[in-house]
Amino acid sequence: MNFKIATRKSKLAQVQTNIVIDLLRKKYKINCEKLLIKTLGDKILNMSLDKIGGKGLFVKDIEKAMVAGEAEASVHSMKDVPCDMPEGFEIVAMPEREDPRDVFISLDGVHFKDLKNYAKIGTSSKRRAAQLKILRPDIEIVPIRGNVQTRISKIETENLDGIVLAAAGLKRIKLERYITDYFDVNQMIPAIGQGALGIEVLTNSENKSLFKALDCYETRICVEAERAFMRKLQGDCHSTIGAYAYLEEDNINMIGIFEVEGKIIKKEIKGPKEDYKMLGINLALNILKD
Repeated sequence: MNFKIATRKSKLAQVQTNIVIDLLRKKYKINCEKLLIKTLGDKILNMSLDKIGGKGLFVKDIEKAMVAGEAEASVHSMKDVPCDMPEGFEIVAMPEREDPRDVFISLDGVHFKDLKNYAKIGTSSKRRAAQLKILRPDIEIVPIRGNVQTRISKIETENLDGIVLAAAGLKRIKLERYITDYFDVNQMIPAIGQGALGIEVLTNSENKSLFKALDCYETRICVEAERAFMRKLQGDCHSTIGAYAYLEEDNINMIGIFEVEGKIIKKEIKGPKEDYKMLGINLALNILKD
């Protein structure tokens, strides 16, 4: 048996796909190869995602390849997957989650707390920008896009004092050495699904059960709680939204932020893990009550 797994062409996307390929090889001794696809989101780098159609642009071209029978499955960063899946597709498995935190990178080693006044920080994320301004109202936000390596290089080329990235991506491509500071998840609430991978298949795939066996229950219920929160608030890359859920024995603790009428509202909730989706919905309702 030989599978083709579709993914974006970036180094990080390929490393993430290799993680899934290794899991398949170890569990079933299945040989896999990558089908590399340059998505529209990868082609247009001079505009922010909310202006060109949102994070779904990283997924749609890959889904077309699956429909055409060119790949049995695809691997995505869950933070790039829209909360409502198109008909005929499903995220059938989420392997164990990597570090969900955001990190600060400054090439000269200056910590975030020691930044000079009016420092220039690079990020294209509304969520990160809003929380950075809460931590340091004086800083200037500079929009940047591109792969991890490109963004790191922009510290020098665009004369930035630092940038904010996801810890998971840096760890997966062995670039942890660049990390200056880790933000606590209560200080910088992560993107929905940050650090988690999703394996997408066609709903009618005859091999669905093989991929489903790679699912990590703890990761799935926490990410699905976050996605329920996003769905209830109709959040996307146009929104300032973030959430993080984690297990504590038989309960899920969850924290979320959302911008309501220009104000960032932050709330927390806790409840039985069996009610994970309802917890996400209730957290969203609590924020809307404020």
